[in-house]
Amino acid sequence: MENKNKFWKGALVGALLTAFAGLIIVGMSLGIFLIGRTAIDGPQQAAESNQAENQDGSLDLNRITKKITTLQQIIDKYYLFDEDTTKVEDWIYKGMMYGLNDPYTTYYTAEEYQKLTEDTEGEYHGIGVMISQNRTTGIITVIKVFKDTPAAEAGMRPGDVLYKVGDMEVTGMDMDILVKDYIKGKDGSEVALTVFRQDEGEYVDLKMERRNVTVQTVEYQMLEDHVGYIAVSQFDVVTADQFKAAVDDLEKQGMKKLLVDLRNNPGGVLDTVVDMLDYILPDDLIIEGDKDLVRTNTEATLLVYMADKNGKGGQEYASDGHSLDIPLAVLVNGESASASEVFTGAMKDYGRATVVGTKTFGKGIVQNLIPLDNGTAIKMTTAHYYTPSGFDLHGKGIEPDVEVELNEELKNQITVDVKEDNQIQAALKALDK
Repeated sequence: MENKNKFWKGALVGALLTAFAGLIIVGMSLGIFLIGRTAIDGPQQAAESNQAENQDGSLDLNRITKKITTLQQIIDKYYLFDEDTTKVEDWIYKGMMYGLNDPYTTYYTAEEYQKLTEDTEGEYHGIGVMISQNRTTGIITVIKVFKDTPAAEAGMRPGDVLYKVGDMEVTGMDMDILVKDYIKGKDGSEVALTVFRQDEGEYVDLKMERRNVTVQTVEYQMLEDHVGYIAVSQFDVVTADQFKAAVDDLEKQGMKKLLVDLRNNPGGVLDTVVDMLDYILPDDLIIEGDKDLVRTNTEATLLVYMADKNGKGGQEYASDGHSLDIPLAVLVNGESASASEVFTGAMKDYGRATVVGTKTFGKGIVQNLIPLDNGTAIKMTTAHYYTPSGFDLHGKGIEPDVEVELNEELKNQITVDVKEDNQIQAALKALDK
């Protein structure tokens, strides 16, 4: 318990220090305990070491190579234990990506990359939760527990802070690696997790058996007064077809209004959200957006566009001929991110929906997975994406038209009845106006 208390106190102190200093803490694996210094380089080399860049702004690779050679010589001469050269090399590359000060850019070893590229379209052997990571503190929080899953049966709740998987502390760990390497596993295998339950101020140990978890990313129902309700938990490859089927079924039932719930939706596949927007927006909406944007189609509905460091990037337009001409509302919160914000931004820009809830997460950048040699890869931020009006939401989020917080007593519940959900009720009122 002493170690657990140190963890939580350290996380809180780290959050305060980070907020004050404006730093980003990714993890503790790069921590250094300095107990002394031995002069190895002469004054001239020490002075040169302060210049890491060439005149063109790129890294001075010759200088870096010399420094690494010097460090290796010191290791060979003085280091007490055996050197794991593979691990050292991997961390040289990881450190280079870490130095970019971007929490979304990282280097993957061959083993990590193999796990990342395993097929996850539809089903996986896991526990049935959705998690989110604070970009400043590295703290990982459970934001959704799916019904009838190992996590739900073990007693995990939304709001639980993930502290350990097995004996390993996970704060600051890359979430892709955490999920693929440690939370997911063989069908029937057991996984032990320790969470900090914030509302009770206690650590809770949970054990659960991994099993085949089918994630239904779209759930829908017809509410009173012919209001269709569609909740989208993430934008997976199957989500667009599920969403279209839900819209079609609700239309057959006589839907007159539609509420799309994107709360706690962390995003996903860009093509999926584009297909969903295309299905509900007309093909010929025009908006006065960024005057510097050279549109590839001046007559179609712009849904989203990207721009890299040179101002170049893709543009996505509506083209399927299908649309909904009924009042719409979109429900969001602080965990609605990325593709959720693409959807919300387009609907808001064109005045096609009332946005209800709280400000969204504010992730408006694109990452590419770039394979390297020897089976390794890097995930790197390569572009911004913009809403049709030209709004860059990264770090800002999208403000709702109707702001309403979820009632405190509902935040840790796995399921909430529609009639008790004050945010849904606020969205329904907005649809009546």
